[in-house]
Formats: sequence, C-alpha cells, structure tokens
Amino acid sequence: MTPLLDADDVRRICRRLAHEVLEANHGADGLLLLGIQTRGVPLAARLAGFVAEIEGVEVPHGALDVTLFRDDLGSRGPKPLTETEVPVSVDGRTVVLVDDVLYTGRTIRAALDAVSELGRPERIRLVVLVDRGHRELPIRADHVGKNLPTAYGDQVRVRLEEIDGEDGVFTEVVT
Repeated sequence: MTPLLDADDVRRICRRLAHEVLEANHGADGLLLLGIQTRGVPLAARLAGFVAEIEGVEVPHGALDVTLFRDDLGSRGPKPLTETEVPVSVDGRTVVLVDDVLYTGRTIRAALDAVSELGRPERIRLVVLVDRGHRELPIRADHVGKNLPTAYGDQVRVRLEEIDGEDGVFTEVVT
C-alpha cells in the first residue's frame, strides 16, 4: 500500500471541509451531520468538533447504516447491519452526508433513500474525504477533501484512528 495522505493531511482536510460546510450553509444553524457507516461516522464527529471550535456551537451528528437500501445487496452477500443513530429530526434541516470515499455513487444513492425514510430535509449535501472518480450514477460531492484519480481496479483505503488506530489514506495498484 502506498501512502497518499498522512494524519496531518487528514486533520487539515477535515478542518477545511468544516469551514466549507459552514460557508455553504451560512453558519451552523439547521445543520445535521450524518456519517455513513463505517468510516463516515468518525469523520462526521470530527467535522462536528471543528464546527464547534469555529462557531462555538454544537452541531448534532449521527450515524447512518445504508445496508438495506443498497441496490447490490443480493450480489454482495449478507453484510451485518450497523447502527443508525439520528439525534434530531431531519425535517427542515440541512443534512450533510459524510463518507470516506466516493467511488461509484451507489452508497450515496442508498444514503439518499435512507434519509428520505427518516423525513424531509430542506436540503442534502455530501462531504467526502476522497473522491476517486469512476461514477456509475450521476452523483457528485458538494465538498471534497482530495480528488485522487485512480484506475478502475485500484484500491483506496482510508484508515482512521477511531477504527484502525491510525489516520491516513493509502492506495494499492491492482494489475
């Protein structure tokens, strides 16, 4: 695995993304940050922490499991369900979906369906740490930490302290 971003890079990117979200929303009012399981959850918590530092207000954040909303559930085989935890109603809020890697767009499509089951937000925005391209659906992120052009079969791995014991982004070229 080749390192692309180290822990300092990830921290700087998360801080910048928090600023971008605040700027696009004209402040923290009405924000709800939902991390997509698994690695989007700690990223959403980090963004909420940076928003609190910047604005001096706590922004609700939670976790979204999209497993049952995926269109490839049958072909991927069974996957254990994880927790969906939404601390406030999505109705009338700006819901910011947070994920580690945007690739085909299928996870985000599933997340949009999952959020619509919870209520009717005013708007939904997408923040990703890494956008690697190769979309299969017409989905794009509103805020991107790093664009990493990759070959279709390459592997991009995000490691986060809360889950993996270290922060970093790595790639492996598959031949």
